Amino acid sequence: MSVTEVDRPESQPDVTLRVACARRPGGAAGATGATRGARANVPGLTEQDYERLAQLRQLLRRFLVFSENEAIRRGLTAQQHQAMLAIKGFGVRHPVSTGELAELLGIRHHSTVGLVDRLDAKGLVRRHAGRNDRRQVFIALTAKAERLLSQLSASHRDELEQLAPLLRLLLAHFEPQR
Repeated sequence: MSVTEVDRPESQPDVTLRVACARRPGGAAGATGATRGARANVPGLTEQDYERLAQLRQLLRRFLVFSENEAIRRGLTAQQHQAMLAIKGFGVRHPVSTGELAELLGIRHHSTVGLVDRLDAKGLVRRHAGRNDRRQVFIALTAKAERLLSQLSASHRDELEQLAPLLRLLLAHFEPQR
């Protein structure tokens, strides 16, 4: 691993961005021969664009690994945590159906049914049929799930507070020039 320091904008001189970059054997961080050759042929992208994109992807992956580890530490899979968060976050205005949850998670309906079955077996969700269409199934979190999700969300918020200055610096690179 090497660490890359990112140029910081003058508006945030107290923030230093250091992003770990994995080096591949025989080449630059994250670049293959095919990629290096393709870069020269893509108009409008600079070497710094590629560097910032790689750093952003690494930082996002760092957060995902953190999230997965937090879920595992509390006896959940990352997908179970993501489903609980979707039910809570998108179910604020109206209950989330199994079909909507599948769409939110980007998985097939039958996979969502299995995921909800596993959450139900852990006592984390309950199902109820729709009032107008009894075939439609809505999912709600139990009190146990609410407590667990609250703990997970607090730790995620804390991690994002740590990453926010780094994310702002990286994203600022891609702001349209006015």
